[in-house]
Amino acid sequence: MSKPPVSDTTVLSESADPSESEPGNPRLDRWINRTTLPLDLIALFTIWLTIIPIGSIQRVASDPIFWYSGRILISVIYGIDMGVRTFLSHRRWHYFVTHPVGVLAVVLPVIRLVFSLRLLKTMFKKGNTFRFLFVSVILLVNLMIIVWGFERGDPDANITSIGIAIWWGCVTVFTVGYGDYYPVTTMGRIFTVGIMVIGLTTAAVITAQIASSFMDQAQARRATASDASAEDSAPVVPPVGETDERLRRIEELLKNHFEGTTSDGNQT
Repeated sequence: MSKPPVSDTTVLSESADPSESEPGNPRLDRWINRTTLPLDLIALFTIWLTIIPIGSIQRVASDPIFWYSGRILISVIYGIDMGVRTFLSHRRWHYFVTHPVGVLAVVLPVIRLVFSLRLLKTMFKKGNTFRFLFVSVILLVNLMIIVWGFERGDPDANITSIGIAIWWGCVTVFTVGYGDYYPVTTMGRIFTVGIMVIGLTTAAVITAQIASSFMDQAQARRATASDASAEDSAPVVPPVGETDERLRRIEELLKNHFEGTTSDGNQT
């Protein structure tokens, strides 16, 4: 029995983010489904660019024009997304007013991280180890750059380049702690705590994954050995045809035996 054709209005009729959609609007649902992941990834990769205040960019960046250009480009992207969502909604003004986070993200792109929390929610779902590691690494790199940004302008700072920041971040994540580099500013230390938390969590997840893999392998080997032992100890049962043949031969031998015994008695 053939399935009925699926109309265009039923494709992607349910939004991946119901809180950003509205009932009975498949066009808006399709747009949200197509743009949610790319915009989440943009927000994830540009945390370092959006979380540092605009007033600090001049102090942080040697070429601030690139930082300002990046901030403006991100706002333009978020603005286009919010504009399209509003245009596709049934009640445009109502949609615009009832989604203040999306509107504020155009002015303050760091607010877009609220939308990206959906990535963090799926990180801890079973079977998403690769996604967890991917998001963790991106978050760690962002935090390292942010710490460098706040440290760079301090006269007592020793984390003065991206390379040093990455090296210091790796040492911190793996809890080696050489002590050759360390943050001296308050904001740098605050974000360093985030690096420590994410680093320890990532190490715990990797350790648990490795231990689970070894346990699964050991369990599989035990199961294989148990099956082999059961096969060796099980009685050998001949095939049905062979069993019937043996029974027939036994019957013939018994019959011949009793017939011979009877004939011997008669002769006596």
